[in-house]
Amino acid sequence: MHSYLKAVGFSGISGKKDLDMILNNVINEYDEKIVAADRAGHFFTELVKKYGDDFGIVVCGEYDENNEFQMEYYFPYFFGTGITLQEEVIIEKHAGQESFAGACDDMRIGVTIIFYLQNAGEYLTQRSRENYVTDVRGVILSGLAKSGKILFPTLKKEGQEEKHRDNTINRGRLIAAAKNGDEEAMESLTIEDMDMYAMISKRVMEEDIYSIVDTYFMPYGMECDLYSVMGEILELEKVYNTMTKDAVYKMRIGCNDIEFDICINEQDLMGEPQVGRRFKGVVCCRDMLIFNINDWF
Repeated sequence: MHSYLKAVGFSGISGKKDLDMILNNVINEYDEKIVAADRAGHFFTELVKKYGDDFGIVVCGEYDENNEFQMEYYFPYFFGTGITLQEEVIIEKHAGQESFAGACDDMRIGVTIIFYLQNAGEYLTQRSRENYVTDVRGVILSGLAKSGKILFPTLKKEGQEEKHRDNTINRGRLIAAAKNGDEEAMESLTIEDMDMYAMISKRVMEEDIYSIVDTYFMPYGMECDLYSVMGEILELEKVYNTMTKDAVYKMRIGCNDIEFDICINEQDLMGEPQVGRRFKGVVCCRDMLIFNINDWF
């Protein structure tokens, strides 16, 4: 069973029988079907079943010569609400199945974000037209969480956010310059990191770490698309899975100066979420590539 089914409201699955019933529901009563030819000449098929406005299950496979659908794999999906990144995207196929991972560098985070591509059917369609690179207009980043905690916000002084924003822009420029071989930029970043380490080491003796660190976004564990995140809740909505009636929280959070959406089952969230408070947890990063910017503005 997929580890993140519970995040989209399927907490009551106790075995293969329950899972098969749900997957058969997707195959027989899907809301959307996307068919695209892959490079081997097979017709890759995505069957999408919505169990909420922007979350549900996708079953992937192909139809055989008897026009019967043969499932290859499935995954829970959650679509975010706005474009997160507009940087160059690298897409690579997974070795074992017709699914894809994406990677994107963003100076605001300082690490390469690796994510699971949710709209593989659309990507294959664009690739068959040989415009899948030039036509990527943005990345909608979202995350599924198996567990999470709600923290109080940090106390910010007047003008602190504006100063932080300026520092982030300046650091992004330095990182870009350092990647191009600028030794002066490398030296400035090194000194900045040393000063930051000294400041944190001094403050942590008297303060709680979560009052010093406002947000973070960093890789977690062995799986490349898992990230430990903490960010401010900007928007919040409690919705229900139409099949199981499980309560699910959809949160838009601000983290390291980027905004993205997270979906988590109410049962797995510790604390009372509110706009202005912070979410802390481990998320599995999902993504949808945008090929037509007019669809979102």
